[in-house]
Amino acid sequence: MRAIKLLLLSASALAQNDALIEGLKQFQAGNYAAAEASLAKAQADPRGRAFLALTRAATSRCRQAAAELADQFEKNTDAEVRRLTGIALVQCQLGGNRIDEAQATAAKLRAAFPNDADVLYQLARLHMRAWNDIVYEMFQKAPASFRVNQISAEIFETQANYPAAIAEYRKAIEKNPRALNLHFRLGRALLLNSHAREALAQALQEFEAELALNPHDAAAEYQIGQILTAQQKPAEAARRYQRALELAPDFPEALLALGKWKLTERRNDEAITLLERSVRMLPRSEAARYSLMMAYRNAGRTADALREKAELEKLQKPPEGEFTEFLKKLGEKKPE
Repeated sequence: MRAIKLLLLSASALAQNDALIEGLKQFQAGNYAAAEASLAKAQADPRGRAFLALTRAATSRCRQAAAELADQFEKNTDAEVRRLTGIALVQCQLGGNRIDEAQATAAKLRAAFPNDADVLYQLARLHMRAWNDIVYEMFQKAPASFRVNQISAEIFETQANYPAAIAEYRKAIEKNPRALNLHFRLGRALLLNSHAREALAQALQEFEAELALNPHDAAAEYQIGQILTAQQKPAEAARRYQRALELAPDFPEALLALGKWKLTERRNDEAITLLERSVRMLPRSEAARYSLMMAYRNAGRTADALREKAELEKLQKPPEGEFTEFLKKLGEKKPE
């Protein structure tokens, strides 16, 4: 009698295993109705319950799936099952407008799978959703605040609508002229919109206004240096780059800018010191590599110059691969 029971149990287990395998195949093929029917027969297996919940979540039935997804995400020892159920759980929580819960789940997902593209995609969606919700709330609750003008300006910047961004930054400054970063952001928007003489002068005024509020702003010093360089005032620009480095010693762009000025002044040893630091921080910068190569050459360090030349050529060499070859062929095609 005991042997018959064991045989029946074995047959039942085999049937559940067959249902699980079939359900997984159907799930992978996107045949969710059939997958649900198969997986419902395999719920004794944690994988069966996990993929049944995933199937229901995929077909917009998060209420039925959420509890099981959460349980599987917390307790299942299979990494892939945890990854899939965690992603689905975030999607369900987002769909249910449970942003705080989604953020908590997403934080655990990121800790467990920091380099996974699907996990990072869900994090991006979550952050965009949170951004949109908070911006909407800001416009609803504090429409007259300078922050509304500031956020509007930043949105216009992302759309490359610099004239509109400039107008909004000016409104924000009018409301709160002593707020930090507004003058800096306005100066940058002015430069992004135009490098005409008038725009350079206006941007310079804004960066100086930022420094009047915050004398420790290295980025504002650097931007003034860039404007002075464009205005053909290299010595004045160099003093600004030097000040930026005093405020932020590891500012790679300032190191590069000051190093290039030292190079033009034939102060090669000083230029090399600055440019070597810049290259260490910006190893893929062609400008930094080229300037360092020239400094080595001028200092008579031929071997070092040749080494930098080789590194520069690597950066300038187009990537290899099938797609690159395809692009080459497109470029070779003569117009009809």
